[in-house]
Amino acid sequence: MYDAAERVDGRKLAATVGFFDGVHAGHRSLIAQLREAAAERGLASAVFTFPVHPRRVLQADYRPQLLDTFEEKLARIGETGVDYCAVLDFTPVLARLTAREFIERLAAEWGVSTLVVGYDHRFGRDRAEGFEAYVAHGRTVGMEVVRGVPYLLEDRTAVSSSRIRALLTECRVEEAARMLTVPYRLRGHVVGGQQIGRTMGFPTANLSVDEPLKVLPGDGVYAVRAWLRGTAYRGMLSIGNRPTIGNRPTAVEVHLLGFSGDVYGETIEVEFIRHLRNNRRFDSLDALREQLERDRETVAGLPIDGVGEAERC
Repeated sequence: MYDAAERVDGRKLAATVGFFDGVHAGHRSLIAQLREAAAERGLASAVFTFPVHPRRVLQADYRPQLLDTFEEKLARIGETGVDYCAVLDFTPVLARLTAREFIERLAAEWGVSTLVVGYDHRFGRDRAEGFEAYVAHGRTVGMEVVRGVPYLLEDRTAVSSSRIRALLTECRVEEAARMLTVPYRLRGHVVGGQQIGRTMGFPTANLSVDEPLKVLPGDGVYAVRAWLRGTAYRGMLSIGNRPTIGNRPTAVEVHLLGFSGDVYGETIEVEFIRHLRNNRRFDSLDALREQLERDRETVAGLPIDGVGEAERC
């Protein structure tokens, strides 16, 4: 990563620009095309992105629903093999630039000689302009502007960050993972709870999600892979208002299979593997316990790689 305020060792760049929330399969395809274009032209490849959603700069009360934290996004961009990830501060001054002015700045200040744009990506103050206008603006400063080939899944489904957010809120975490290329994840620290699960033989860790702007999947019970103290565990995670015990505020609770001990204050990261069922009110705690037993058996039988191994977190 480098500060985009300065040129990269004076090198000319092939670059692409975007927010890249989730760094999903479509983003990865575009970056692969960028790397290919850079190699063909003997250039270094660079992804220009922003630390904060551009709309938050323009609208202070806007609360984007994010797929990645900034740090997660940078790590995932780093996995693509691109030479540089350049972080641009999206300021009101930058927001006022027209597409032509932005292209001129890319060329003059950051050494971009080839710009690869997403198939339907628009930038600049004048969003009415499109690819043909970008090509013309690039020609005036000696920049080649190349349109990326759109990415579709095998069933011809288009991949987008907004589609992934919708899938997550609909509890369709397996489909979201297919588009993200990895399971969706949340990270949080353990806070105190009512310990009702412990009385039923299912002690749970109540998670306070570290990044409140990240998408919270829809209410329900999920099979997850959870990391605690560097070890991965199978887990069953609930999101919802716990209707059987009186519709409490929405909570995120995870039960780790094969783990016992005090985890208050510690950090747990979870990856959503499968949606098991919707939340519902049970007639008694015994009925809830029986369902939790069935959930645990289901999770124990799922093919979840890496559990019981030191991996990360």
